[in-house]
Amino acid sequence: MSNLPPASFEGVFEMSASVDIDAPIESVWEILLDFPSYRKWCAEHSQAVVDKSKKPLPDQAPQVGHPQHPPTSRPLERITHVDSSTHRLAWVYTAGVPGFLMRAERWQALSVVDGKTKYESRETFGGFGGYAVKYSMKADLQKSFDAMGEDLKKYAEEHR
Repeated sequence: MSNLPPASFEGVFEMSASVDIDAPIESVWEILLDFPSYRKWCAEHSQAVVDKSKKPLPDQAPQVGHPQHPPTSRPLERITHVDSSTHRLAWVYTAGVPGFLMRAERWQALSVVDGKTKYESRETFGGFGGYAVKYSMKADLQKSFDAMGEDLKKYAEEHR
């Protein structure tokens, strides 16, 4: 059973990844919330909580409404959900274009299944730009999703 909520919109396509991690759920959750540490364990991603000019804020704790910027790509995103009780984290793409042109929503969630922490991630893409992403980047994006899950697993299991 998945801990991911339903997507908030019907998109053009979705990317997803899931991996079982042999580490306590709270340890894995702390890693996911520690944006500055992403560069230590994830070759494919890094995150920073930023102001509107994309300058990193002193407090890097993800909070609803704060923008974030993945330095490995150009889009600016806004954090929409941080819930330690359900172990869910989400953000949306906010490039200043109307949703019918490009829309994206990313969820990450943790749960305990058979004594292990299950990490799940899903991103839904919509709008006309969603088609461009689907046909030009889907394979590379899937590799990136899978790599993030595997990198998180390795780091969490080594640092449990």
